[in-house]
Amino acid sequence: MIWAQNYDPLGNAALSTLIAAVPVVVLLGSIAWLHIRIHLAALLGLGVAMAVALFVFHMPIDAAFATAGYGAAYGLFPIGWIILNLMFLYQLTVRKGWFAVLRSHLATIAPDPRVQVILIAFSFGAFFEGAAGFGTPVAVTAAILIQLGFKPLHASGLSLIANTAPVAFGSLGTPIIALSSVTGISELELSAMVGRQLPFFSLLVPFWVVWAMAGWRGMLGVWPAALTAGLSFALPQFLVSNYHGPWLVDIVASLSSLGALVVLLRFWKPSDDWKMDTSHVESKAPASEPTPSAAQIRRAWMPWVILSVTLFFWGLPQMKTFFNGKTSLRESASALKVSLPEPAHSVRLANGVTAPEFIVPRLHNAVQRVPPVAPQNAPPEKAIFTLNWLSGTGTSILAAALLAGLLMRFSLVEMAREYWATLRLVRFSLLTIVAMLALGYVTKYSGTDATLGLALAHTGVFYPFFGTMLGWLGVALTGSDTASNVLFGSLQKITAEQTGVSPTLMAAANSSGGVLGKMVDAQSIVVASTATGWYGHEGSILRYVFFHSVALATLVGLLVYLQAYVAPFTSMVVK
Repeated sequence: MIWAQNYDPLGNAALSTLIAAVPVVVLLGSIAWLHIRIHLAALLGLGVAMAVALFVFHMPIDAAFATAGYGAAYGLFPIGWIILNLMFLYQLTVRKGWFAVLRSHLATIAPDPRVQVILIAFSFGAFFEGAAGFGTPVAVTAAILIQLGFKPLHASGLSLIANTAPVAFGSLGTPIIALSSVTGISELELSAMVGRQLPFFSLLVPFWVVWAMAGWRGMLGVWPAALTAGLSFALPQFLVSNYHGPWLVDIVASLSSLGALVVLLRFWKPSDDWKMDTSHVESKAPASEPTPSAAQIRRAWMPWVILSVTLFFWGLPQMKTFFNGKTSLRESASALKVSLPEPAHSVRLANGVTAPEFIVPRLHNAVQRVPPVAPQNAPPEKAIFTLNWLSGTGTSILAAALLAGLLMRFSLVEMAREYWATLRLVRFSLLTIVAMLALGYVTKYSGTDATLGLALAHTGVFYPFFGTMLGWLGVALTGSDTASNVLFGSLQKITAEQTGVSPTLMAAANSSGGVLGKMVDAQSIVVASTATGWYGHEGSILRYVFFHSVALATLVGLLVYLQAYVAPFTSMVVK
């Protein structure tokens, strides 16, 4: 039996919207103001979301519990799997002392902490966003910043603020690809439209993140670095997204930004006397550390180079299709224009082994989205959990960690012991992510997310602004620009057609606005707190980044509004 969603179960749109918002208010309020531990707050929010779904939206009880289990499984894989293995690699480098060498080298390249934030959190982090996404850049950059002497709050918050502009093209363009699949708009059109929105903010974010850290005067002291990093990122972001597609945007833009900034730092240094308070790390970091040798620096970078190369090649669509058993090694190699010896041509993995699919009972094809959220006669919602363990990003990180561990001369027993220690370290983070994804899936399949979305969408002439904020809300709720695009992409297209606004513009705005919600979603905040060893202080992180998230999302909304109605901005809309 198929259950049809009802977006106004109380017969009063305002009241239904208020009730639909209760789980979100409970979750964020308990974290930010009641100071409840985040894994407990996530479980509380999940309980409230289940109650709203069952008793207000009248979702069948078996479907509701199946939905929570589906979301929890997705929280463990792929997201929890990524975080666990990335932290494992990080712990190996810390144990061997190589991370301290990396910290010293980065401090030598960019001695000024403000430039370190630009170089590491913005430029370096964007590469990991483009190659992996799903919390990887925040985990890496926050861990590096904490080792460079940043306070845990600043390391976490600044990494979250910096990881915004590249999100829409993260994981080799996954959010745009997903958006195309639910809207029917071509990937190239969506990529080009997002590429005419986000470059403005790619140029702004390096200035903004330094302003958040050091204030206006502190930001002015490093404006050449901020301008160089932002401009050398924004231009390739525009060009690649408009003339190639969404797949390599972040990779090309981040490498361009890193290269330009490193070249600048060979000829320019900040001339003001701004200093960061490092009194909190005096006991951990001696005043005089030996300068690492060239060989030590090469060794320290080796694990991260291995990770970067592994992530890039593992994430190529041709490699994913091979790992998932959909193509032979010969077909994948041919697509990559690589020649292989004859015996390798016939190698093909079993799809049912490397990427088994599990239909979620009581949920698959049992929930029906209805107009205006979905088109008339839309198919029921699918619920298929794909355990693509071999092609998953987390597996590539584990492979990189094991290879790096062997090169660091860890024994297999030592690595197993360190893996267990890492699992204990992140256990509460994994519980939080499981509960958060369960909550997000309950809101999706119960229809409460659509109720909130409709409230923002029915705003008349101001729809381009509020439609952008809907993308922000989607990422804040789900923790993923991809998930937000899947949830609201169709709604954005339908509403745009009803209001006379470009569907391509509004579908892209969902993704562009969504990137700013990445700062405040619980999943990203947990990743940051775990990477900095500051678990339990997520409320402080949320309060630190909330203003920046809303302010930047508002600016994106204003840009989309101008692109919808005001010349010459209207000429930027992809036709």
